[in-house]
Amino acid sequence: MISQYTEMRVQRLKGEHRRLFGDSESEQCVVIAPFRICPLGAHVDHQLGLVSGIAIENSIIMVFTPNPGGNINLFSANFPDSKSFPINAEHKRVFNWSDYARGAVMALSRKFALKTGIDAVLEGDIPIGGLSSSAAVGVAYLLALQSVNGIQSTNDENVELDRIIENDFIGLNNGILDQSVILLSERNRLLYLDCMQGTFETIEPGAEMPPYEVTVVFSGVTKKLMDTDYNNRVKECEAAAGRLMELSGAAWPAGETLKLGHVDYDVFENFKDSLEPVSRKRAEHFYSECRRVADGVEAWREGNIEKIGALMRESGESSIMNYECGCPPMITLAEIMNETPGIHGARFSGAGFRGCCIAFSDPARRAEISERISADYPARHPEFADSFSVNFCTPGDGAGVL
Repeated sequence: MISQYTEMRVQRLKGEHRRLFGDSESEQCVVIAPFRICPLGAHVDHQLGLVSGIAIENSIIMVFTPNPGGNINLFSANFPDSKSFPINAEHKRVFNWSDYARGAVMALSRKFALKTGIDAVLEGDIPIGGLSSSAAVGVAYLLALQSVNGIQSTNDENVELDRIIENDFIGLNNGILDQSVILLSERNRLLYLDCMQGTFETIEPGAEMPPYEVTVVFSGVTKKLMDTDYNNRVKECEAAAGRLMELSGAAWPAGETLKLGHVDYDVFENFKDSLEPVSRKRAEHFYSECRRVADGVEAWREGNIEKIGALMRESGESSIMNYECGCPPMITLAEIMNETPGIHGARFSGAGFRGCCIAFSDPARRAEISERISADYPARHPEFADSFSVNFCTPGDGAGVL
C-alpha cells in the first residue's frame, strides 16, 4: 500500500509519460525503489561485516512501458536532458546519468537475452547524496527491464545484479548494503544483514519504542571537497586484513581477496599493536562498528531509541577518527544535530564528503529541530545557506513493480 503523497507523484509522472510518449497500447507500469538510511554499519559491508538499514518512503519512481524495438528512452525530472540508446549497444560507460541504465542492461545480458527496451520517465524526490540514490535507480532499471522481458528474479538475485552494476560497470568497490536495504526492507522494521553469510532479518521495534521519524538534513555540499578515496579505503581495509593474517601465521588461499570479515576479532586484539597506524585505524573501525551494529539491533528489539542514538554518535566519531572520512561542513552538521533536543543521535550518511546527515528524531519536536538547525548551520557555513534543507521522512517498503 502506498501513501497519498506517493500516489500523487505516480499520477503526475504518468501524465508526463503520456505527454512525452503518447498513449500506448501497453498499460503503464510503475516501479518504486526507495532511498535508504543505514543507522549503524558504516563502511563495513565491503569487508563482509554486519550492517543495518531502513528504507524510507522517499524514492525513485519510474513510469515505463515496453519498447518493442529494443530502445531505451529515458526522461528524468532531475536532469535536463533525455537519454536514448539501443538495448544491444556496446556495454561501456558514457559518463552521464544513463550509465546506471546501461549497467543494468549489461548485468542482465550476462544471463538473459534482452529484446525489449523501455520508454521511461523517472524522478527522485529528495536531493542526491548519502541515501543510495545510485543503488535505488539501478534497482529501478533492473526491475523495469525484467518486467518487460518476462524475467523472474528473486531479491537475492537482484542484490547481486545491482552489485554487478556498481562494482563491474561503474567501478565502485562497495558491498551489498545499499541494494539489500532497498530490496529487502519492510515498513517500520529494521533490516539486519550479515554481509559475510548473506543472511538477513527484518525486526519489529520493541514495544517500548517511542514514536520516531527519520530526519535527513542535506548539507548543500554537492561537489566533492576532496578526493573521497572510497576505493582506496577498501584497499586499506584489505591490506589490514592481509597483515593481520600474516602476523597470526594463518594461511589464506592464493588468489582470493581477503577481507576484515575473514579475520577473527581475537586476531586483531592480539596483533593490533603491530599494525601500521592506517591499518590499525581501519581495522579498529571495522570491528567496533560491527559491535555497534549488534548492540543496536538489541536496542531496537528493546525499543531503546536513546541507546541507538548513542551508538550512532559513536559510529560517526569512528568514521571521522578511524575511517578518516568526512569534510568540515558535514562534520559541523552532525555536531549541530547531536546538540539539538529531540534528535536521538546523528551521523553523516555515506562517506561524508557531500550529501546529508541522518538521525532518528522525536516527531513532537519537529518544529524545534528544524528551527535550531536552520539557525545554527547557515551561521557556521553561510556558503550553503540557500542550498541546505531539513527533511522529515517516514519508513517505507522495499522496491517493487506496482
